[in-house]
Amino acid sequence: MPRPRKCRRVCHFPPALRFAPAGQEAPGEEIVLTVDEYETLRLMDREGLSQEECGQRMGVARTTVQQIYADARRKLADMLSEGRPLRIAGGEFRLCDGSPGTGCGGCFRQTLYKTRKTKGDHVMRIAVTYENGSIFQHFGHTEQFKLYDVEEGKVVSSQVVDTNGSGHGALAGLLSALGADALICGGIGGGARAALEAAGIKLYGGVSGDADRAAEALAAGKLDYDPDVMCSHHEEGHHGQCGEHGCGEHHCGN
Repeated sequence: MPRPRKCRRVCHFPPALRFAPAGQEAPGEEIVLTVDEYETLRLMDREGLSQEECGQRMGVARTTVQQIYADARRKLADMLSEGRPLRIAGGEFRLCDGSPGTGCGGCFRQTLYKTRKTKGDHVMRIAVTYENGSIFQHFGHTEQFKLYDVEEGKVVSSQVVDTNGSGHGALAGLLSALGADALICGGIGGGARAALEAAGIKLYGGVSGDADRAAEALAAGKLDYDPDVMCSHHEEGHHGQCGEHGCGEHHCGN
């Protein structure tokens, strides 16, 4: 029996998930770059890490990094030389939660891990996209989350946290670092849904109205939500970052 593949730790989910040639129809099928392949490119080509350092960040062996990196560079070469579209989707990965020992250095998740309000073993933490007491309707553009800690079906505490300009993909990592177990929101795109799934965060979309009441309803198991919600906000005008991205599936848990 083959050994199970080890999940690769990803610190930064891609902020954009699809790239295509401008001003012309791209020939051929799109190229799919996996999220873990993207991460090796980011760590080695952007941050200048060695293969060994990259492996430590991602929690895999240097030889594994070497293969992932080679595959990623070949796909980029095919995209550039053939003018084909590229989509970032799927892979064997888990989102980093910023906990000590991950080697992430100064990443925002690790900073949040040190400063966030801790929760007990039997506490459920609900995050809500938040604006002036209401549920903000576009996940990727929310400037605040309100966090609710729930014990025995009741909200026992809450706090408001700024997103500090985090983009679509980064918001899932932010919620993971904040210890969120569930998210209540209005509209949300396919890529963000996949990022939340990768982080182990349960999604309750298609909800509007008062944020506190929604959190209390979820705590009591009575929240009315749409499990198939997708964001259509300016879907044609902002390059699909909110609604058209499908992120495929990853095959390992947190």
